[in-house]
Parts: sequence; structure tokens; C-alpha cells
Amino acid sequence: MAAHGVIEYAAAVLFIVAPFIFDFTAGAAEAASIVIGVAIIFIAATTAGPTSLVDSLPVSVHIVLDYALAVVLIATPFIFGFVQDDGTATAFFIILGVAHLLITIATRFDRLARPAAAAESPSRRR
Repeated sequence: MAAHGVIEYAAAVLFIVAPFIFDFTAGAAEAASIVIGVAIIFIAATTAGPTSLVDSLPVSVHIVLDYALAVVLIATPFIFGFVQDDGTATAFFIILGVAHLLITIATRFDRLARPAAAAESPSRRR
């Protein structure tokens, strides 16, 4: 889970600087990239876990947001219509969307969630 958090912070920074590094030509791609980067920082910083700043977002919600984010990243070029205008931004969003999905699938979130669930089980209350 800690590695996942570190990757999210790095990805957030990448999203924020990507329009400038990769010279996105579509304004919608620039705006979407920066907004998504800020959203990723917010989610990573507020999720209960070893890399959070404020443990307020449950891990189960984070997991759902990770899967939703992967779908949004892949769909963003199509939703905002920069598929044909900005090939670099389109490739960036689709590649990072697939990467985010694979990282989410590979993360063992249950390690963090399991101790809390076990502590509340009826057999532990005795």
C-alpha cells in the first residue's frame, strides 16, 4: 500500500507538469491533466494509509476512486474531443489510464483493511 501511495504522488506531479513537458496543444488536455493531478494528490493525501497526510478517506472508497479514475483517464481524450487534435495528450492519458488500472489491480489493499476488519469480528470480542 505504501508503494501505491508513493506512485500516486509521483503520478499527480506528472499530470500537473505533463502539459508543459510534453507540450500538449489542446487546451482541454492541459486543463484536464492539471485538474486530474490535483485530484490525485487530494485522494492520496486523504486516504487512510501510510502515505496519507489526513486519514479521512476509507481505503474502500479509495479503491473505487482508483478504478473510476482509470476509466476517466482512458475516456478523457474522447470526452473532451482532443483525440485527433493532440496525439501526444491522447497517448499520455490512455497509457497512464491503463497503467493506473494495472497498478490498482496489483496493489494489495487488503493488507491494510484486514486488521481493522479482524479486530471487529465477533470471535475477537470475547
